[in-house]
Amino acid sequence: MGTSLPLPTAPLPWQQRERVCARMERKMEENPVKDAETGNEGGGEEALVGNVNKLTVSPPGYSGSPRKGHLVFDACFESGNLGRVDYISEFEFDLFIRPDTCNPRFRVWFNFTVENVRETQRVIFNVVNFSKTKSLYRDGMSPVVKSTSRPRWQRLPAKNVYYYRCPDHRRNYVMSFAFCFDREDDVYQFAYCYPYTYSRLQHYLASLEHRNLPYLRREQLGLSVQHRQLDLLTITNCDQLSGGREKKLVFLTARVHPGESPASFVCQGLIDFLVSQHPVAQLLRDYVIFKIVPMLNPDGVYLGNYRSSLMGFDLNRHWQDPSPWAQPTLYAVKELIVQMSQDPSVSLEFYIDVHAHSTMLNGFMYGNVFEDEERVQRQAVFPRLLCHNAHDFSFSNTSFNRDVVKAGTGRRYLGGLLDDTSYCYTLEVSFYSYMTSGSTAPVAYTEETYMRLGMNVARTFLDYYKLNNVIADHMPSHLESSEVATQSNSQAVDKEERSQHARH
Repeated sequence: MGTSLPLPTAPLPWQQRERVCARMERKMEENPVKDAETGNEGGGEEALVGNVNKLTVSPPGYSGSPRKGHLVFDACFESGNLGRVDYISEFEFDLFIRPDTCNPRFRVWFNFTVENVRETQRVIFNVVNFSKTKSLYRDGMSPVVKSTSRPRWQRLPAKNVYYYRCPDHRRNYVMSFAFCFDREDDVYQFAYCYPYTYSRLQHYLASLEHRNLPYLRREQLGLSVQHRQLDLLTITNCDQLSGGREKKLVFLTARVHPGESPASFVCQGLIDFLVSQHPVAQLLRDYVIFKIVPMLNPDGVYLGNYRSSLMGFDLNRHWQDPSPWAQPTLYAVKELIVQMSQDPSVSLEFYIDVHAHSTMLNGFMYGNVFEDEERVQRQAVFPRLLCHNAHDFSFSNTSFNRDVVKAGTGRRYLGGLLDDTSYCYTLEVSFYSYMTSGSTAPVAYTEETYMRLGMNVARTFLDYYKLNNVIADHMPSHLESSEVATQSNSQAVDKEERSQHARH
């Protein structure tokens, strides 16, 4: 069995349209037209309110039983998204992303299956109604694919993907990709990025609970509008913190934007490390309380939205005054953070909100702007330390701002609420890839390397607290050797990823 899914090598139909579309694109970029209703460039597909459900797409006028090669599309599953399919020809299909529920502005995430294929059947799929004008598809990013006989996600080769602005589709940007089906009995699944569903999180947290770790507690912080669980993890060594020593607190959230699935892999990597027997993790548990909300928008994740909750809210713009009935998960998290910030026995020192970025490479951070220069310098310490631990993290991409449009975000709101010993960051990671120092080509992220970034974020807290004399700066020899082993493993992973990238 091959390790990768085959793709066509013949000239692709969209290449014949490339010059025409490029000319039209230049004209439209000179005079962009804003969609009055959505505020985005291009037009929306507001009529799309549901996912396709085992939709058989046959040639126009065909009325018999479906034949092999009459593709069957489906997105009626958890985190699925595909609103419509148009038959263009035997080889070409236009695909329409279903907008976020109650919010037609956002059309980015897709996740669907295709079956009833014919062996060696070659197709062009055009995803025709993206709401974002900038995309990493222009820089080599490609969708991911797997099939029932090959269940590991793979990225399609970038040479088979083209992102362009098309006058045939209401000035929207189109992502076209070619694919060759090779096994008639397989069901193929395509997605914007590696999915991480609500159910996957629940299974993962249940497996952690079954280990009965004395330093891990899982609790239900609240319920979403559709009554999905809002989980809160607390990781700390309670025995060590029971004395008179001040308790340092780190609060981390992820998946406020449901389509940003890499954030969940980063979050799981951090959790896996903190509950492990690694000497660094053991030491951190002695000195720090970690509070983690791994999925802040469970309804949006379940429904296959990109940015919104069930009711169409971008929750990361409502921190100032969240509604307990319309935004109950955000309301519960904010209440807990406010409560802990007023607890004299706890020092809330970090709030980190994990996201994925659709136009930039690497991992990086956003921080806040302060008048106090000394506080500005202190805020830069953690990302600088992280840059040393994670070679996919970019300090040069890290920025500190007070943009008006970000006023309702967790980073901005909590940065103004908490005292000057607290630091609030947005941690971003690319949907696509990272560049390392001295590299000439980007390395595509995998599920494993997203998790590794989370592990390195956790390790960086040790460096931070050593630097601030919270943890004694004398490390036992077995701890140092463990760190060297971790770095060696990271280098091995990178070498394998570069090899895979070269093969593609």
